[in-house]
Amino acid sequence: MPEQGRNGGRDGVFRPQTGRQGIKNRTSRHKKRRTAAKKIVAARFFSYLRKNPINPDKQMETRLPNPNAPARERIGWVDLLRVTACFLVVFSHCCDPFVGQFDNDRAAFLTGAFSGSFVRCCVPLFVMMTGVLLLPVKTGLAGFYRKRIGRILAALVFWSVVLPLLYYVYLNYVTASQSPAIDPENFTWGATLHKLWTFVFNFTFDTTPLWYLYMLAGLYLIMPVVSAWLERASRSELKTLLGVWGVTLLLPYAKMFAPMLGYTGNFGNMGLYGVCDWNEFGTFYYVSGFAGYLVLAYYLVKFPPAWDWRRTLAVCIPMFIAGYLITAFGYVALQNHFPGNYAYLEIVWYFAGINVFMMTLPVFVVVQKLAVAARPWLSRLASLTFGIYLCHFAVIPVCYDLLDCAALPDWVRLAGMSVAAFAASALVVWAMSRWSVTRRVVM
Repeated sequence: MPEQGRNGGRDGVFRPQTGRQGIKNRTSRHKKRRTAAKKIVAARFFSYLRKNPINPDKQMETRLPNPNAPARERIGWVDLLRVTACFLVVFSHCCDPFVGQFDNDRAAFLTGAFSGSFVRCCVPLFVMMTGVLLLPVKTGLAGFYRKRIGRILAALVFWSVVLPLLYYVYLNYVTASQSPAIDPENFTWGATLHKLWTFVFNFTFDTTPLWYLYMLAGLYLIMPVVSAWLERASRSELKTLLGVWGVTLLLPYAKMFAPMLGYTGNFGNMGLYGVCDWNEFGTFYYVSGFAGYLVLAYYLVKFPPAWDWRRTLAVCIPMFIAGYLITAFGYVALQNHFPGNYAYLEIVWYFAGINVFMMTLPVFVVVQKLAVAARPWLSRLASLTFGIYLCHFAVIPVCYDLLDCAALPDWVRLAGMSVAAFAASALVVWAMSRWSVTRRVVM
């Protein structure tokens, strides 16, 4: 008799089994193959990890720019954000003469209010760039203070003297500006001399943008301390701190609405949560303000949102629009109730307010996700932004007067002023950067 086949055939020919037994055998063979394949993949994966260990700090370094790197090695999105933030600052200050019209020229006021509200994220973006570029701090505390604070002190002293002198010369020997923000009595020689030394206490109208340097010096003082914690903090700990900071973004509105709910303050002081005449440091003082933007920037660079473009835009566009509507219509509403009273008008323009945050976060996330390639011209322009910020305020009155034409719509004048002031300031900074003596106060 012929030998019986493996699957029951008597002629020795292989025939697949049918029925339950055949299915069972085939399933068993498939399971063995899948198990073997999984073991091979797992072995290769862990072998790769041993050769290329995951280092979150190293990964973050690849996303961070090296400020000392040549232009070709710079990260494009960082330069783009610096230039964007700087132009928005110039644009916002160009809105001031229009906002200052208030009810004397309602159309001009509305143009300035709605346009200025649109770019209110400018300063928080600047602060976030500081966090991107300098956190975590890699140098010693003394060296960091000497380099960073020393740099802005030189610029602060120089521009605190030069800007009042430029205003004095322009308004007394060139033309009497038509800007409603200019009061001629504040620009006499006596008033100018007074401004040349009082900067040791605070900025003046002529040096309005320099408020940022006073604030930035304070951030520099705490950055080495905060940096030590940031490097050890887990993702959940960073999110918790940012959540607490997020609560503080509501405080300006709590202070505004508290009297409506019956709060009368303490001994005439309307401060909240422990703030009174003998204590200005309330509950949230140490976790509020611009320091939160530093931490936010650090978090977003270390843990960027893993979103595709569809989800990114679905989140960012509505958030920005909502923040803008609160800012713009809130400003107009406060003008209706408190005409010309900046103490109330500025509440919805606070940089550390929830609505401005809602505009800042989307811009940062979108620009970061663009992943723009580094370009030499963009890096060179980005290197001028510090100086543009410092000097542009003296250029704006000139641009306002040059475009003071009734035939031009307000929005055309505003756009023209912004572009002209930015370009002229960039040219001035470029020229000053060519001379070693003035280079350190603009770069």
